[in-house]
Amino acid sequence: MQKNFFADRLRFLRNERNISAREMSLALGQNESYINKIETGQRSVSMAAFFNICDFLLVTPADFFNETIQTTDFNTETFISIYKRLPQKQAKHIFSVMQDLAESMLKRQ
Repeated sequence: MQKNFFADRLRFLRNERNISAREMSLALGQNESYINKIETGQRSVSMAAFFNICDFLLVTPADFFNETIQTTDFNTETFISIYKRLPQKQAKHIFSVMQDLAESMLKRQ
């Protein structure tokens, strides 16, 4: 693994979501230069901070380190992570859509 893999991967995943380092820092409850300092190697992160970063980026910790996986790739763990973060009203809507799809698939079989 390259020396700056963590910083490069963080920058890639953040940019893929079109969010600035400042916006992400503030969304994580940190000072505005927090992510920039991580990406430039001026700061390291704790495990707790790493898990918060993964949650924010909607990737699993394993996927964070797997550079062959893009955030646009679909996987069940990411879907569940996103679903759990939805407000209850939106989660119920998604659930009802999934139920409708499952029922229509069963009728076709």
